[in-house]
Amino acid sequence: QVQLVESGGGLVQAGGSLRLSCAASGRTFGSYAMGWFRRAPGKEREFVAAISWNGASYADSVKGRFTISRDNAKNTVYLQMNSLKPEDTAVYYCAAGPLITTDDGGYNYWGQGTQVTVSS
Repeated sequence: QVQLVESGGGLVQAGGSLRLSCAASGRTFGSYAMGWFRRAPGKEREFVAAISWNGASYADSVKGRFTISRDNAKNTVYLQMNSLKPEDTAVYYCAAGPLITTDDGGYNYWGQGTQVTVSS
């Protein structure tokens, strides 16, 4: 069982930056692929980024602006978000699963989400 708790969301102006954190419980954190997804108002949840022991993957919409990283010693995964745009406004969710995938069905554990709002 893995419990995930996100933090770091907030209100930021367009062009600004935020860093999201996701703290995980459990002794096997390092064995999981960790993903970030987001759900904007009125839209489906969508893949943002994911990281495992052998690499990372990003949605085209965030490539070059967002960076995912993890600190296995702290059981934490991060999402550094730069050059934020109003269309990045969403609830951001952290997820854990066996492999990197853009399909949210491939993740077994989810956090409660953290709101990111980007003003124009």
